[in-house]
Amino acid sequence: MCGITGFIGDGSRETLERMTSTLIHRGPDDEGYFFQSGRVGLGFRRLAIIDLETGNQPVFNEDRSIAVLLNGEIYNFKSLRAELEKRHTFRTSGDTEVIPHLYEEVRERVFEKLNGMFAIAIWDGRAGKLILARDRFGKKPLYYALLGSALVFASEPKAILTYPGMRRELDFDACAAYLTHEYVPSPRSIYRGISKLEPGSFLVWENGRMRRESYYHITFGDGGAPMREEEGIGELDRLLTDAVEARLVSDVPLGVFLSGGLDSSTVAYYAQRSAGERVKTFSIGFTDPAFDESAHARAVAAHLGTDHHEEILDADQFRDLIPEIFSKLDEPLADPAIIPNFLLSRFSRKTVTVALGGDGGDEIFMGYPTFQAHRLANALEKLPAAIREGIIEPVVNRLPVSLGHWSFDYRLKRFLAGLGFPPGHRDLVWIGAFRPDELSVLLTPDAYAQVRDAGFTLEDRYLADVQNRPLLERSAYLYQKTYLPDDILALKDRASMFVSLELRAPLLDYRVVDFANHLPIRMKLRRFTSKYLLKKLMAPRLPPETVWRKKKGFGVPVARWLSGSGRELVLDTLSPGSLRDTGLFNVAAVERLIREHFEKRADHRKQLWALLVFMWWREQWHRPGNGAWAAVGSIERG
Repeated sequence: MCGITGFIGDGSRETLERMTSTLIHRGPDDEGYFFQSGRVGLGFRRLAIIDLETGNQPVFNEDRSIAVLLNGEIYNFKSLRAELEKRHTFRTSGDTEVIPHLYEEVRERVFEKLNGMFAIAIWDGRAGKLILARDRFGKKPLYYALLGSALVFASEPKAILTYPGMRRELDFDACAAYLTHEYVPSPRSIYRGISKLEPGSFLVWENGRMRRESYYHITFGDGGAPMREEEGIGELDRLLTDAVEARLVSDVPLGVFLSGGLDSSTVAYYAQRSAGERVKTFSIGFTDPAFDESAHARAVAAHLGTDHHEEILDADQFRDLIPEIFSKLDEPLADPAIIPNFLLSRFSRKTVTVALGGDGGDEIFMGYPTFQAHRLANALEKLPAAIREGIIEPVVNRLPVSLGHWSFDYRLKRFLAGLGFPPGHRDLVWIGAFRPDELSVLLTPDAYAQVRDAGFTLEDRYLADVQNRPLLERSAYLYQKTYLPDDILALKDRASMFVSLELRAPLLDYRVVDFANHLPIRMKLRRFTSKYLLKKLMAPRLPPETVWRKKKGFGVPVARWLSGSGRELVLDTLSPGSLRDTGLFNVAAVERLIREHFEKRADHRKQLWALLVFMWWREQWHRPGNGAWAAVGSIERG
């Protein structure tokens, strides 16, 4: 796991070194450079995982005409190398060196051959072109920007922002998307002029021109002949065994994140079965029992016989982490799960350098409650409007506000809020912060006038790709294209990289994902039982409570904290003066949200947290005096 950056076009060695130094948290062990004056620069920060002695980068082919940077891991590198060694000379024993040699043989098809998590930069000196690529599901980030005749790229925006001439201008459409989704969907970033390379794609810069292509497409289908349940269980077992074994390869200490939920417990089971020794597992818990999952993790660890480590924390401690986390977060991300994930990463890093996690299970096996909610919504839509609108909705809206972790009243009200939208948009409303129609009230008239897309245009393009598939598959596709890479995997990457920990996701091995996506829906969501096939596979292998209990998630008490011990921070961060200073937000609208939440007349946890995170990001990365600044009133106006 590393940090990569560079440019093609104008740039100095000093600029390259300055860009690379911003990524030291991603790779504290070493650095490497490739520089051709006035043409190309590649910079690398290394977190040593495999080939500790000779694995630094950039890595080259035999005549050094091809240079490669890799952030991530290539899990099938040994089989690729065994074939390539028949025709090529290797100088290292690491995974990166298969890429330049494989590129020599298959050119831009190289990415189709790789099984791994990666952001890759390839400089082809003979052709004079730079190629950037990102793994199939976006486990590793990659940003880029065009500045005149130069293309600049990096693992994080902070490196690009140090490039001469790069301005810190706010992208208003990205801002609107962030306030709606709680993250900025690819290919946008919060900065005007900086883009994210989309998962499963590559970019070629040649002769001053850029082209982008996809090398992987998420597809669904029943796979021909109907699969019997026993066959599905056997194939899933085989795929998970191989995926986890491939991710146990490491030259440094390795462990498993264990929350006690089904996904992480499944990974822990296969890791323990394959490792040949007691695997280290890690969990954190909270003193508040409403948010504490540590007992479930302990039960699984005892059942599997792992070497378990846990840390119990006061739930209010996350208040003290705000300066540490959000000073590093150079793009706003309002999923509060980044906080416990940071705590878990920091705790695990004391013992290991690599950890396996259960990310991806909910998206590919239909594990989110929203999949069940779609089925409930279909039933409610069959009721007469007089019953829905005249009885059910008024009763639900009068339920008292409890501010608990996904409390009953909160879930019901979120559910009803989504019913007023087309089925394809309901997931976005259920899990998001502000609805698109609320932005015209939240934003000042001047700011809202700058927003060209305040709706779900990007998501509609994705939904058009699967318009002929059943609703639940369309929902799964949307999660895999947006929420998974831009929220879940983004927060996992940042939380782990802040403490220089590599995090691997066996459930997102593309073979597992392809298998799951081609299962019949009934093998993923059986009536209201989610992750059906995975649960059937793991039922004989894990404690029954682990397999069959209701999904809870990795939560923190945001709603309670906002009106409790965090009250003063809320009032200070979202003060009228601070809000006016942005030129973005309607002060009266924000004050109403605060007042209603404090008085428990409404639960605005998502809206307020999204605003707080945006303001913390702005304070560190986008205030006058923090680099080049473009005032709201001057961008894209005459």
